[in-house]
Amino acid sequence: MADWVTISSLATAGGTLVLAAATFASVRSANRAARVAEVSVMANLRPLLVQSRLDDPPQKIGFRDQAYLRVDGGHGAAEATDDAVYLALSVRNVGSGIAVLHGWRCFTVGEISDGAPDLDQLTRLTRDIFVPAGDVGFWQGSFRDPSSDGYREVRAAIDERRDIGVDVLYGDLEGGQRTITRFSLRPAGEDAWLVAAGRVWHVDGHAPR
Repeated sequence: MADWVTISSLATAGGTLVLAAATFASVRSANRAARVAEVSVMANLRPLLVQSRLDDPPQKIGFRDQAYLRVDGGHGAAEATDDAVYLALSVRNVGSGIAVLHGWRCFTVGEISDGAPDLDQLTRLTRDIFVPAGDVGFWQGSFRDPSSDGYREVRAAIDERRDIGVDVLYGDLEGGQRTITRFSLRPAGEDAWLVAAGRVWHVDGHAPR
């Protein structure tokens, strides 16, 4: 004679197991969909700065002491006076999101290494600089203390027409996806400087290599 109590219990247990498996699969699928959606949103916000093209328009870049530099597409500018050193880069955002520039570090050839700079080595920008997605923009920086090592080293590189490196820290409009692009300023002719992007590091994510 069939033990209907046992059969009923087994049927209930089986149904519960099936329901649990279905729930687990549903939650897992929902989590995967959420991760995909998050990655897609972040990709739409992600900026990436490289050198601008040679045919990009020139830009006039002003500093707070009324000094100005003119940079052509694919070029930078470096100018030294007895009071300050002024630097600027023409850059292009090849990413899909607006780039918000945060900070920078300038160095000469003898200091160049393959490693990413520490964030505490960077100088914070004194104003917000935005570079639209798919468009040209600029970076600017200066040394205003003639007694500082940075002023002396970079001025010597300018006077001697040697390569100058610039690490630029930037992120997306939401304050995330911070990235560092390493640029080089290379002498071209008597007074021009060509810009090239060399390395990229993702501060808040996986490295691109």
